[in-house]
Amino acid sequence: MHIQQITKAFRLNGVPTNWVEFGHGHINSTFKVTTDTGAEYILQKINKYVFRNPIRLMSNVSAVTDYLRTKVDDCRMAMHFIPTVRGLYYYRDSEGEFWRMYDFMRGFCLDAPESDEDFYQSGLAFGRFQELLSEFPADTLYETIPEFHNTIDRYKQFKNSVSIDPCGRAAGVQEEINFVLSHEEVGSTLQKMRVSGQLPLRVTHNDTKLNNVLLDRDTRKSLCVLDLDTVMPGLSVYDFGDSIRFGAATAAEDEQDLSKMSMDLHMFEVYTKGFLEAATALTEKEVEMLPMGALVMTLEVGLRFLKDYLDGDLYFKTAYPEHNLVRARTQLKLVADMEAKMDEMNRIVAEVKAAVRGN
Repeated sequence: MHIQQITKAFRLNGVPTNWVEFGHGHINSTFKVTTDTGAEYILQKINKYVFRNPIRLMSNVSAVTDYLRTKVDDCRMAMHFIPTVRGLYYYRDSEGEFWRMYDFMRGFCLDAPESDEDFYQSGLAFGRFQELLSEFPADTLYETIPEFHNTIDRYKQFKNSVSIDPCGRAAGVQEEINFVLSHEEVGSTLQKMRVSGQLPLRVTHNDTKLNNVLLDRDTRKSLCVLDLDTVMPGLSVYDFGDSIRFGAATAAEDEQDLSKMSMDLHMFEVYTKGFLEAATALTEKEVEMLPMGALVMTLEVGLRFLKDYLDGDLYFKTAYPEHNLVRARTQLKLVADMEAKMDEMNRIVAEVKAAVRGN
């Protein structure tokens, strides 16, 4: 279906006069649309293979963004999705494809921090996301990826893959398998605390990379977080932990030289300051468990990479036969380094909390 026909389904300011492919995303097809009034929008076709239930996805996204917009004074601090002429936040075309539109927000994103301030601003953005949504009823959202961070279930699946060994790869990675299995108890910590209610259910973003933070072009301050497709119920420590796993690591996920991989305590502190300055509604227990969030999230990702390697690389895209094994090894090395630095991580969190909260 032609883009111009799709745009007619939405309540736009003006008539579309120009539309071009936009961005570098690998999941959804994205276009920038301009109207005769100068209004600018982003139009996306939702990837149904990745997101099997677009209606539930958009239910989550629209509920969260509508709520956020009631909490901010600057419209740039919350995404604004455009309703269709029927009042929905998605349009289903004659071919069964799902489309959505939102205001184009002027700013920029970074794939990696160019300064400490950039990473601090990322911490502020995701901390603010938690703060603004602290009273949102997270249990009303759909779990669009069921059991996503249920590490107890992840371990069951991992052990099944080890047992079946469909590609005959287990014998060559016994050291990695043993490392993962020896960490099952610590890896299950957060899930047990979620089930027991020790950690409250929150709205979580689940993709807390720096490139999902919109920065102001003039001030370079964080405005809002983008890409809300994985928003669902979870734990605040998930989002914090994944930010650290990605942003405080000293090497890339697929770095083959493991001597280059460690956790940068300075960057850990930079992000923690931003996150806790903004996320003032977190409970004492949530703050206490932030370092454990970093460790468990890193372990979970390492487990998933190793499981996929054992399964024959079915989930993650790979560039060469041992790509997932290389990824797994970097994450497990990072876990080991976090364990060695856990006392320092706990000290940093306690000091930052005292500075922010005065206790």
